[in-house]
Amino acid sequence: MSAVKPSSKPAAPPAVSPAAANAAAASFAALTEKLSYLNAEGLDMVRRAYRYADEAHLGQMRNSGEPYITHPIAVAAQCADWKLDAQALSAALLHDAMEDCGITKTDLIERFGIQVADLVDGLTKLDKLEFNTREENQAESFRKMLLAMARDVRVILVKLADRSHNMRTMGDMPRAKWGRISSETLEIYVPIAHRLGLNQTYRELQELAFQHLMPWRYKVLSKAVQKARHRRRDLMQLVQHEVEAAFAKAGLSVRISGREKTLYSIYKKMDSKHLSFAQVTDIYGFRLILPEVVDCYTAMGVLHQLYKPVPGKFKDHIAIAKINGYQSLHTTLVGPSGLNVEFQMRTEAMHLVAESGIAAHWLYKTNGSSDGGENLGNKWLQSLLDIQDETRDATEFWDHVKVDLFPDAVYVFTPKSRIMAMPRGATVVDFAYAVHSDVGDRTMAAKVNGEQVPLRTELRNGDVVEVVTSAVASPNPAWLGFVRTGRARSKIRHHLKTMAQVESKELGRKLLAQALRAEGIEEMPQTDDAHQLLWEKLLRFTGSKTQDELLVDLGLGKRVASIVAKRLANLLADMGQKPDALLMSRERFTAHENVSQGSVIVDGSENASVQYAPCCHPIPGDAIVGYLGRGEGLVVHLDQCAVGQRLKHKDSERFIAVEWAEEPTRHFEVAVVVTVSNGKGVLARVASAITSAEADITLVNMADEVSGQEATDLRFVISVRDTAHLDAVLRNLRRVTSVVQAQRVVSGVGRTP
Repeated sequence: MSAVKPSSKPAAPPAVSPAAANAAAASFAALTEKLSYLNAEGLDMVRRAYRYADEAHLGQMRNSGEPYITHPIAVAAQCADWKLDAQALSAALLHDAMEDCGITKTDLIERFGIQVADLVDGLTKLDKLEFNTREENQAESFRKMLLAMARDVRVILVKLADRSHNMRTMGDMPRAKWGRISSETLEIYVPIAHRLGLNQTYRELQELAFQHLMPWRYKVLSKAVQKARHRRRDLMQLVQHEVEAAFAKAGLSVRISGREKTLYSIYKKMDSKHLSFAQVTDIYGFRLILPEVVDCYTAMGVLHQLYKPVPGKFKDHIAIAKINGYQSLHTTLVGPSGLNVEFQMRTEAMHLVAESGIAAHWLYKTNGSSDGGENLGNKWLQSLLDIQDETRDATEFWDHVKVDLFPDAVYVFTPKSRIMAMPRGATVVDFAYAVHSDVGDRTMAAKVNGEQVPLRTELRNGDVVEVVTSAVASPNPAWLGFVRTGRARSKIRHHLKTMAQVESKELGRKLLAQALRAEGIEEMPQTDDAHQLLWEKLLRFTGSKTQDELLVDLGLGKRVASIVAKRLANLLADMGQKPDALLMSRERFTAHENVSQGSVIVDGSENASVQYAPCCHPIPGDAIVGYLGRGEGLVVHLDQCAVGQRLKHKDSERFIAVEWAEEPTRHFEVAVVVTVSNGKGVLARVASAITSAEADITLVNMADEVSGQEATDLRFVISVRDTAHLDAVLRNLRRVTSVVQAQRVVSGVGRTP
């Protein structure tokens, strides 16, 4: 918004010359000519907003030398072209007032009401707050704007008008800023304009950003298109005359206009498909505006009789509208001299939506009110609020939103024939979350077109998708590796974080209770009035806000339980509760050597709060020890694991004793290496020996074979119940005639027999 003016207001503003004042007044006079659709009350509000903004920006100048007020007027003029209401026009005139002129939201509420103030606030960047990085500042500002947009779409319309005018006048800015602002426009505002169906704004922002980001390529392409336009002018005129004659003969009323591919879209096509300019054949086309929907289909028949259609180049966006509300029939025909020409057929109403998208909601209306009507982007805007509910980090929120700004879409069906638009590359899991977050969370399996498919299956146009749910199912962290929509990603992350918090809290409670026993305290103090002051003192000592946060930090390893327990024991002693000497000596005597707390029982059901180290793959029956990694929770290592030994040498206070439960709840992975004599069918026999011992193979890797080598190492990761089960698998392997030896592998320790 303020990108094209000086970064700060001058200390002593110079007097504005009469000529400059006249120029501003003339600009506002031009704006008022566009406001005939407003009633007297609305017109008065816009005039008051202009006077207030003019006074606020007095003395500020743009880089071009014009008074700064010319920028808000230009933004308001664009909004007037969209027929936005008086509140939005007032916000357009005032959109930089809070950010640059020291005006508060309260001031705007008193003068123009809460709605105008909210619109202006949604458009105001967070420059006054402290952030660690420029990217963090930008992400937080975008989140604020997008959430304001989700509540009131007029925010983004004003913002896009603001960005359009800044891009048109970028030539007056220092060249050093061109790249950053143009990249931001292409990455953020162009996709938003497309997502909301604002085709004119989308095309203009694309061209202006391309022009300033890659000026040399822009000039070269511009000259090439101009030459091609001259060469093909006669051909295009011939096509237009023949089409007009064909429609006159058919008795169809039609309005024909030429259309040309933008330079940026030509560049992207050349870049992505490695084409030369001469190989891009669909630069020119025609748009046909017809009275009724049925006339569009009739027109297509007339065209196909006139010229031959190109196979596979027909798209019906009338029957199935694009995700942003766009509707048209598209067909590409082979015209005179073999020239490919694209035709688009649509009604007047469709044309209005195609060019103005969500702004068509106001263009259809005559009273200037923004209430009611069809909100073409409502579903996506609502999804922004859903993502915000699960994502409090601004950068993560922006990452989720960017995923949803894809222009392409696939259209799939529910079993009840409801059409759903999904981003290209979306999977079954994305579909499940698009239906409902509860469906996504409980997804267990899926069918596409009646056939069972993996959950990572990418959807294609026309697929009928059926999701199978289960009350005991829950999101899998592996889903994050293939989901494409921001909604699905944010919902999965939110669920996993919530589960991790719950599990880490329980682990933290267990660790603190055991550490307290080592200090001679039988039970943790209750959270009641008698112990309220005690907990407050402890939380001040740890820096935690709540008791739950402290327990989660203990479970995640961000705090050491023994240190917290010692402090708590001292606070209890101050209250007169002395430690039990017998309990203290018993706990410390039986504690694991070199370990500061009692043992934790693990059985494999802990999920995110406990990890089993991939370096040594501990399994039930092994001697193990636990490391409370900072922010990682409890990591279980083999007692003799080299990685664990190094960590213990550096950070011994973070190690605790860990024991296996008597009945673990699942199988555990372990690495084995099998040395075999080379020959036919060896891998099949080895795999059969593993599976016959009731072990699952989760990974297999073969060493690179050297010509003439007699033996090869096969490395497996297999899933077993315990050490006894592993021994049975190794015995089975050693019975295979081609097997030279079979051993367990522990990283940093070597092979174990």
